[in-house]
This record gives sequence, C-alpha cells and structure tokens, in this order.
Amino acid sequence: MLSEDAFVFAVVSALLSLIVGSFLNVVIHRLPIMMERAWSRECREFDDGTEPGAADPPIEIPYDLMRPRSRCPSCNHLITALENIPVLSYLALRGRCRHCSARISPRYPLVELLTAILSAITAYHFGFGPTALGALVLTWGLVALTFIDLDRMLLPDSIVLPLLWLGLGLNLFEMYTGLHVAVVGAMVGYLVLWVVYHAFRLLTGKEGMGHGDFKLTAMLGAWMGWTALPGIILVSSLVGAICGIVLIGSRRMTRARPIPFGPFLAAAGWLYLLWGVPIERAYLGLLLG
Repeated sequence: MLSEDAFVFAVVSALLSLIVGSFLNVVIHRLPIMMERAWSRECREFDDGTEPGAADPPIEIPYDLMRPRSRCPSCNHLITALENIPVLSYLALRGRCRHCSARISPRYPLVELLTAILSAITAYHFGFGPTALGALVLTWGLVALTFIDLDRMLLPDSIVLPLLWLGLGLNLFEMYTGLHVAVVGAMVGYLVLWVVYHAFRLLTGKEGMGHGDFKLTAMLGAWMGWTALPGIILVSSLVGAICGIVLIGSRRMTRARPIPFGPFLAAAGWLYLLWGVPIERAYLGLLLG
C-alpha cells in the first residue's frame, strides 16, 4: 500500500516523524552540551594537572543522548513515557509540568510538528523508496542543525560530516545527481564560502561566518551537486539579509549581534532538494529577463 499510494506513505511518514522529532529535541538540547564537555575533557588532558595546586578532575556523570533520563529542569521530576508522547502529551499537560506546573517550552511540540510536516512533504514528493528514505534522513538532519545553530551558533561535525558522506554514497547510484557533480559540489561548496570568509575578514577585520557554514554548504553540494550551489547561496543570503534587516528595524537585535547563517542554508538546501529545477528556472528567468 505504501508503495502504491503516495498520500498514505506521507501520512505514515508524518506519524513516524513525530517520534523522530521528539528525539531531535533531545539532540538539539544535549549534543552541544556533550561537545562542551568533550572540549573540557580535552583541555584537562592537555593540561594534565601539572600546574601547582591543580585539583583532581571532577567525576563526570554519564551524559549522552540516552543518559540520564529526561527530567523537569525546575523540580527534577522524571519524565515518564506517557508524558513524552509527541505533541499529545504537551496538549494533555497544557504546556506545564505535571509535578510542579512549571511552563514547558512550546518549541518542543513545534519541532515535532515541523519535523512531521517536512517529512510528509518529502515523502509525498519522492514517493515510497530509497530516494525518499535518504531525503528524510537529510531533512531530519537539517532540522537538528537549524535549531542547534539558532541556540548555540554551532553546526556540529557529528551531524554534518556523516550527512556529507551519505550524500556522496547515495549519489554513487545517482539518486539525486551524478557522482562527479556531487564530488565537485562538495569541493566547491566548501571553497566558495571559505573564500568569502577570508575576503570579508581581510576587508573588515571581522569574521562574517563560522567554519561550520563551509561544511554545511559542502554537504549540500554533495547531495545536490555544484549546479545547485549558486541558487542555494543566493536564496539563503537574500532571506538572511531580509530577516536581519527586519530584526534590526524592529529593534529585536543590534547590528553587532551575529545572525546564524546555518538555518538559511538549511532551508534553501531543503527547498532545492525537492524543487531545485523549478527554482533554478525561476531565478534564471529573472536574471535573463
């Protein structure tokens, strides 16, 4: 049935992706903390406690994507399985902890709903098969990267690099583009923003973007090829500039505050994954009159 009815496949994908979205909330919250703890361990190992009066390193409680179990940050109440059902538990609890009535951020169900909606669109567009599965994995990764970058100005290698290699691997079978185009896309994607970064730094003495943006663009190039990169960079830059102007104009942020570029790249990349050809025709039509 899933292979014969795109609508049914989209609905099933959306329902399963609600669970994925719940897991992505964990990734978005915990992965940056895991990275910070790893950096601290590396600093301690480099220092090696040789400084006079250096204290013994603290004993760390295991902390990863599975441990410890989720708790309410206000009262430390363990979140039960019934309280962790995507979207429904938030509605049933009316957005508050069952134990202490502390407010639960509405972003948790929003991430779950966004993941489900994007997954349904992706599944319907590609139809049942390995191409849709690969596109769903990329979609989930882009959702996680978007919110991590919004929160922490980070684009973790542990998400970006596996997706880059997965894109190249899938394009061995020309799922989204040819392998040659994909390899060149990964190379050019990194190089273009690397050049822009260093040119901006030489001209202004400031850093205009992070190195994670280079890798994210390379990853998108590995999936969609170098021909998609001009449009992805153009769309993400235009939308980013408009959002920045609106936020500054509404006084919600100052000029000195950096805006993460990753979410705009992720959004443009996802749009190109599904509708790259029509988008390219549209902007080429505008450029050529």
